[in-house]
Amino acid sequence: MSEYQEFLKKSRIVSEDEIHRLKILKAITTYTEKVETMKSAQFRSWQDARQQAGQVREYALQNLPQLLENFEKKITARGATVMWALSAREARELFLSIVYKHDVKKIIKSKSMLTEEIGLNEYCTENGLEIIESDLGELIVQLAGEKPYHIVTPAMHKNRSEIAHLFHEKLGIPITEDAAELTMAARQHLRHAYIEADMGVTGANFLIADEGVVSITENEGNARLAMACPPVHVVFSGIEKILPRLMDLSLFLPLLATSGTGQQLTCYNTLIRGPKQPGEPDGPSHLYIILLDNGRSTLYADEKMREALRCIRCGACLNVCPVYQTIGGHTYNTTYQGPIGAVITPHLKNMKEWNHLTYASSLCGACTDSCPVNINLHHLLLENRYAAYFSRSTGQSWRFSLKIWARVFRNRRTLNILHTVLHFIEPVLKFILPEGKRKRLPSIPAQTFAEMWDEN
Repeated sequence: MSEYQEFLKKSRIVSEDEIHRLKILKAITTYTEKVETMKSAQFRSWQDARQQAGQVREYALQNLPQLLENFEKKITARGATVMWALSAREARELFLSIVYKHDVKKIIKSKSMLTEEIGLNEYCTENGLEIIESDLGELIVQLAGEKPYHIVTPAMHKNRSEIAHLFHEKLGIPITEDAAELTMAARQHLRHAYIEADMGVTGANFLIADEGVVSITENEGNARLAMACPPVHVVFSGIEKILPRLMDLSLFLPLLATSGTGQQLTCYNTLIRGPKQPGEPDGPSHLYIILLDNGRSTLYADEKMREALRCIRCGACLNVCPVYQTIGGHTYNTTYQGPIGAVITPHLKNMKEWNHLTYASSLCGACTDSCPVNINLHHLLLENRYAAYFSRSTGQSWRFSLKIWARVFRNRRTLNILHTVLHFIEPVLKFILPEGKRKRLPSIPAQTFAEMWDEN
């Protein structure tokens, strides 16, 4: 089954599951209320803030090579090691070389979408390594044998009852739906892992060029423990995560918190300047930063698509997308879901195999309006559709259908004839189509818009 067929199959199942949709709607509605309230409280002008943030990210992309070199120079001067990976495979191999060098057996990992992108957990298991997720949401989906459902909220699709039974089965605790007790059970499970781990793995929210700093923002403190307790710390980051100046964080940290979770600021904001320095009592003895391309250069080289690299992974576009709310995160079958995932996945992977995601959009523009770095997401989806069409990856039948559609809809007389013909065909279609498709068949109006306009 192709990715497209799998997508259609899952979409039908999830969109008809009312309980599942209600769970997602409840979670997203809660987020939306918090986000809208915080936008007004946090910023004098939300539109000015997102415009400024977009300009900073655009400047960073225009000067990307130089800023990355500055970052590497600054942080390596303090003892860190920066590694460059062109592909997911190369990133995994670099990681394994670090594992072998330091005789690592047990790894504790904080939330990182980039490690999901390269399949790090599966790779570690294949190579006999124990890797434990420390973020609560990531831990839940790891115990369930699933992938993250949402960029920011990995376990959005699970309610307390499901989590309670999962923890009972996997962690051996009594069944309880008390949120505090479930959180403490996860905390107790993880405390030993922080101490026993040979290596900590984290992502990076931002890389700061002028100071050579890795910025990580979180709510649970697990990333800070994962980087501070083990003797080896490995950071995975996409090459696009760069910010020019340390002072830019004064805009981007509140912007990310507001857009992602509706907070004024996340609970823990950490700046990593290097491994443990002489005289410092704690921290990792070794710091490695793996900078990954993995298709980002393809986006970077395309002037129309480059702005997609501004993304700060806040998840705001997922929360407002009517398609995401209907079909859920797992239906996309890719690391990055929703509008931003539909934009970048065909370029990071393969346009022919993944171009169907660009059609998983109503083009309502809600994603563009919600983006805190001013990415014109629905226009980029149209650019992807254009690219898919002219790469012939959509198939001859689709191309032929579009030509017929264009010929009919550019001529009023032809359109009127079609309107008359459809009146006769409609009863036949309702008779022969299966019930599921029959419900979705639109009714043909008695008058065309032009006729109504003339009449009124």
